[in-house]
Amino acid sequence: MSDSEPMAGGQASGTDPSGGERGASLTEEKQEAQETQGAHPETVTGAPALPAEALEIAAGYAFTGPALDLGALLWDGQCHPDAQVRIPLPMLNRHGLVAGATGTGKTKTLQLIAEQLAAQGVPVFLADIKGDVSGISAPGEDGEKVRERAGQVGQEWRATGFPCEFYALGGIGTGIPLRATVTSFGPVLLSKVLQLNQTQEQSLGLIFHYADQKGLELYDLKDLRAVVTFLTSDEGKPELKTIGGLSSVTAGVILRALTAFEAQGMGDFFGEPEFDTSELLRTASDGRGLVSVLELPAVQDKPQLFSTFLMWLLADLFQRLPEVGDVEQPKLVFFFDEAHLLFNGASKAFLEAITQTVRLIRSKGVGIFFVTQTPKDVPADVLGQLGNRVQHALRAFTPEDQKALKATVKTFPNSPYDLEETLTSLGTGEAVITVLSEKGAPTPVAATRLRAPESLMGPVEAGALDAAVKGSLLYSRYADAVDRESAFEKLTAREAETAARKQAEADAKAAARTRKPSQDASVVDQVVGSGIFKSLARSMGTQLGREISRSIFGTRRR
Repeated sequence: MSDSEPMAGGQASGTDPSGGERGASLTEEKQEAQETQGAHPETVTGAPALPAEALEIAAGYAFTGPALDLGALLWDGQCHPDAQVRIPLPMLNRHGLVAGATGTGKTKTLQLIAEQLAAQGVPVFLADIKGDVSGISAPGEDGEKVRERAGQVGQEWRATGFPCEFYALGGIGTGIPLRATVTSFGPVLLSKVLQLNQTQEQSLGLIFHYADQKGLELYDLKDLRAVVTFLTSDEGKPELKTIGGLSSVTAGVILRALTAFEAQGMGDFFGEPEFDTSELLRTASDGRGLVSVLELPAVQDKPQLFSTFLMWLLADLFQRLPEVGDVEQPKLVFFFDEAHLLFNGASKAFLEAITQTVRLIRSKGVGIFFVTQTPKDVPADVLGQLGNRVQHALRAFTPEDQKALKATVKTFPNSPYDLEETLTSLGTGEAVITVLSEKGAPTPVAATRLRAPESLMGPVEAGALDAAVKGSLLYSRYADAVDRESAFEKLTAREAETAARKQAEADAKAAARTRKPSQDASVVDQVVGSGIFKSLARSMGTQLGREISRSIFGTRRR
């Protein structure tokens, strides 16, 4: 896939992987071209070979402001480069959907949009599940197919790489380690990862509530295990009675789920230093948006984990970003690949939290694009909030496929196209598109032949990727895990103090039989009066000043 598609407004940049020196000048040139195009919309809509219906479709995409160029209109089997299909830049925070069967070009469409956003100065986050998106950092390779596609759609193709940061969950794989603390992740998201049922999720919420109240930091999974073990012990059971209690059966299920999770090597994803999601909002020194690529090939067999982790990133951004309302361009566009993994088996609370996050986060300047196979993979309440649609080809080989096809057609506005036929006959790199216009109204449905990405359509070499990671200024900040004092250490110390006190009591009783009452310098009093015991008691006491407040996802508020 190419990673540097120029946008309406110009996104091409220099030829070196970091973005080159040509980026600013090319951006200015394309912005001038865009302004000229906007001032003379007839140059877009006046293709003489188009009938009236097609001219009306083309006119729906003749925007006057900055926009991303997706491709050229397809009508009656012909591609019309004078009729460009585009997305207004201010509408990118109204969210979107990129859908289509396997092999139809969804990933390259993601790359095309990401390139143009970066060239316009908009930061981008995308997940690289198959390991083939890293090429967005390097210039694309010229060739006959690229030149042919560029000629068909009226694209001035230039090989361009874009500034990137590469991350890896917990440092598994090649990338800057990306971690979250258990406290920050919260009970709702963790329940999704552990595949707990509703009752178990509620019980896990009680455990987090107790830890929050008592100032017990849950940095990693051993902290959570320590708290669960304590609360189900004879000493800990009275602690939880005031907030509903926790059955030993449910606690056992949670402990077994945690143990199995850690046995799969998942413990590395939780801990410190926790990733600061504001890193995703940065721009490069040349003004282009930074493309943050989460490398997931090493964990692609753990979909519950990485899809939920992506949701944590969004939830954390939602908490920390201020309200900005409608903006000229998004602060960040977030591509959520393999989106069906997020919704499969999700609890009602989880789905409600997703829906609310998607609904409200656009007012904070963040746009979300879900990438999946069919619109039915996305719940209706979420789908209804996705204003921009890029639908690649669908297959209709089985009755289930045909049902999905009919359902997809119903989600589009009325169209002069026979959408059932069109969606099954689209070629690779072609799509049916409708977006929100500058006024917020849906544009006419347009069958489109998409532009070729300008960055490398495929992965960069392993050595180049490793060098990019190690050369990042963020690498030293996040590379090494840190294990500070937290719930595990505090509860271990408490257990030791309790054992010491019981032993002291036993010793005191034994000594009382041979001593006079006046000689009873109680060992218990000595222990209880000791500095370490008092310090522990203070740390274990209810600390309302340190109590952690939580968001709709149960994630920690910063």
